[in-house]
Amino acid sequence: MNLGRLSALAMLASGIAGVVIPVRVATALDLPPTTGRGRAETRAGLGGTYAALGAYGLLRGDRAGQQAVGFTWLGAAVARLGSLAVDPPETDWTYWAYLAGEIGLGAAAVLARPASRT
Repeated sequence: MNLGRLSALAMLASGIAGVVIPVRVATALDLPPTTGRGRAETRAGLGGTYAALGAYGLLRGDRAGQQAVGFTWLGAAVARLGSLAVDPPETDWTYWAYLAGEIGLGAAAVLARPASRT
């Protein structure tokens, strides 16, 4: 499996987790899902959106699909870095782990060559 497809698979898995276990996902991200609306927004925004984009990247299997996934990961990383100056959030090891994942998966997808179709 090439790195672009791996990145898309990670995004799909992240999205599925947001749909299936929104409370655990929101809690891990320090977003308290205390209401039904909070859980619904987690399912939609962190679940459905990421799952659909990850699936798109996997199904297309071409450079454009992989780059869409990659730029989404990198956009999250840029916003996370920007929040250090604007918000400033409490940062534990998970904050830095998510940042590393976003940068790594984003770069992998943007730079990867799509799998050849034979």
